[in-house]
Amino acid sequence: MKATNRSPAADALTDLILALFRVNNLTLAWGDRLVAPFGLTSARWQVLGAIVFAERPQPVAWLARDLGANRQNVQRIVNDLHREGLIRFEPNPHHRRAKLVVLTEKGEEAYEAAVSTYYPKAEALVEGLSEREIKTAHGVMMALRTKFRGEEDAEE
Repeated sequence: MKATNRSPAADALTDLILALFRVNNLTLAWGDRLVAPFGLTSARWQVLGAIVFAERPQPVAWLARDLGANRQNVQRIVNDLHREGLIRFEPNPHHRRAKLVVLTEKGEEAYEAAVSTYYPKAEALVEGLSEREIKTAHGVMMALRTKFRGEEDAEE
């Protein structure tokens, strides 16, 4: 393999990205185990969370954007959630075909059960980490997210 000129910061970023890949995989597997009793997967839980945290009902494309995910993947998950009665579609006054996605009572119950199980686990995971360390890591990830989105926008 040909050696390239790169900075120590670029090497550190590479190490961080490789760690993020590994942690992401472990986090998804952990989340799947955590929410399986509620008929959810990590992906379904993420979509339910995006619906909950949205300021108002949104169409699938907006949920996908908020999640930084592929619209088609989010659509597939939303369709699964709809079949299981966890979400419903409402008319969108701004777009005839792009229906708004809203939680049903069953969806709210599943999401609340998942969150209630999550928080005690989060308290255990945070042990040995300071709030400052966590906020610093969050800041780095948000900065990377902004840069990745900028590249994505430039390609389009």
